[in-house]
Amino acid sequence: MQIDALFEENDPPVAVDRSEGSDSPSEESFDRVTRLTRRFFDVTMASITFVEGHRKGTKAQHGVMFGEAAKERTFCEAVLRGTMPVIVPDTLADARYKTNPLVVGDPHIRFYAGVPLRGHDGRVIGILSAMDTKPRRCDVADLEVLGDLASAVINDLELRTLATTDELTGALSRRAFREQASRAIALAIRHGHELGCVCFDLDHFKSINDGHGHAMGDLVLRESVATCMDTLRQSDLLGRMGGEEFAILLPHTGPATALMVAEKVRAAIAALPIIGTNGRIPVSASFGVSTYGPGIGDIDELLKRADIALYSAKTTGRNRCVEWIDAQSATPPVIRRRVLKAGLICFNGGRSTIDCTVRNLSSQSAGLDVLDVSEVPQRFKLLVRSDALHRACRIVAKQEKHVEVEFW
Repeated sequence: MQIDALFEENDPPVAVDRSEGSDSPSEESFDRVTRLTRRFFDVTMASITFVEGHRKGTKAQHGVMFGEAAKERTFCEAVLRGTMPVIVPDTLADARYKTNPLVVGDPHIRFYAGVPLRGHDGRVIGILSAMDTKPRRCDVADLEVLGDLASAVINDLELRTLATTDELTGALSRRAFREQASRAIALAIRHGHELGCVCFDLDHFKSINDGHGHAMGDLVLRESVATCMDTLRQSDLLGRMGGEEFAILLPHTGPATALMVAEKVRAAIAALPIIGTNGRIPVSASFGVSTYGPGIGDIDELLKRADIALYSAKTTGRNRCVEWIDAQSATPPVIRRRVLKAGLICFNGGRSTIDCTVRNLSSQSAGLDVLDVSEVPQRFKLLVRSDALHRACRIVAKQEKHVEVEFW
């Protein structure tokens, strides 16, 4: 049954948080609270509701079946808007409620008591409600018990958050990401939805820790994750898989859009204004993208494909996004070999040169170490005398004392 409006549509909005998904399956810990609420108050109905954005969904309920509804159209809107519990001893005696369909029709609510579920940051994320088909009074002791039951729900949520969230960055833990991603894949398989996956790794992160200290490294991790969360949708999943490695799951997202999202996140991380003792610290990440399709039955295969693409992104220049390509239908990406050769950057018609060290090389690109990247022009010629190599280059990425180039 959908809950109809008891308040005007122009009531002010309330700050809410997703916290626990309103459309997730019922769970015994929440069901237990609704059973205790019914038993203690001797009422016929009790529910736990979580609010997500503009909508509301019932997580646990006993004695009544409420569906999902827009939050401005719910019986609980007064609780969401206020800071105190809402008690309605007799709905038929209250002008605001006496004509409401849930009062005059099924389930014939005559008594309502609701207390807000308030997170640790003070925001209301849901409501614990007790309802009955006959009028009744509610004293201070009753309210205290209802408040204690609401606290039990919040404590349960916060314990779950500690168990499923990476303490440093706020991303999902590896285990929590895999569990939630597995459920998302099951839904995609069942309903034929598209699903995208992105693996990314912060470039040269060890050099940040070594050169600027672990505290600065932690800051880079936190800021990178915060930037990702600001860029992604609320329905997307972001997990820390270990160290500086992360994964993103994108529900209802096809290959082209997944690659576009990865590029948007890459650009946001590259633009981070992280300032160290010696000035701005360059931060970048390499991305691998895969999408759900034939041959994928679980999260392991989806992550494996994204990780293969990520390896290609790192070996072909870093600070870039690469999509996984089926080896049976396309040529695999060119992998650069590691080398250590003296090179020369030539420009101005050969009149200007800069010494460099070639770190990795393929027929299409190279990675070069230099003393000062600011002196290297966007286009130049690379000379490696030991290999008789002379190639026109274009810079595709810059790091501290390092440039990535493509041959053209």
